[in-house]
Amino acid sequence: MPQRIQTDVKQIEAVLNQVLGTAFPPVARCRLLSSGMSPGHALNITQDIAGHKECLACGNCIDIWPALAREPGRRRRTEQRTSMALEALVAEDCDLCYACALACPQVDTTIKHYIVNSRLVEVISRLAERIGDDQEPDLDLFLEEALDG
Repeated sequence: MPQRIQTDVKQIEAVLNQVLGTAFPPVARCRLLSSGMSPGHALNITQDIAGHKECLACGNCIDIWPALAREPGRRRRTEQRTSMALEALVAEDCDLCYACALACPQVDTTIKHYIVNSRLVEVISRLAERIGDDQEPDLDLFLEEALDG
């Protein structure tokens, strides 16, 4: 639901790279670097929230977090479905997969394109290194299913 005119990544690239290089969920900081709520949102509220950057508590970042597949018990620690809850659940255990930022409806598309075009190669390389790791049975299963097709 970002604004029509979104953040120019060239203007924030240094800060964005610092955010994306920190082992901590980047979704909240990416949202704050974004343009904010579009005036054409479809939320059923009367106040004008155009430009606001608060978390909508949609839960997309929580639902997409890959470690929940590995450790579903973490999800039971809170009923909240916010980026703040994600940060509390994940902390420094972040995989740096950027899925949370890509799933957030408040993160500008320009920032999402930057992540896909400049960071996902690194993510795929890190995943490739973990294939065969006893701690990553889901990754091996995913690869096996993909190859069996």
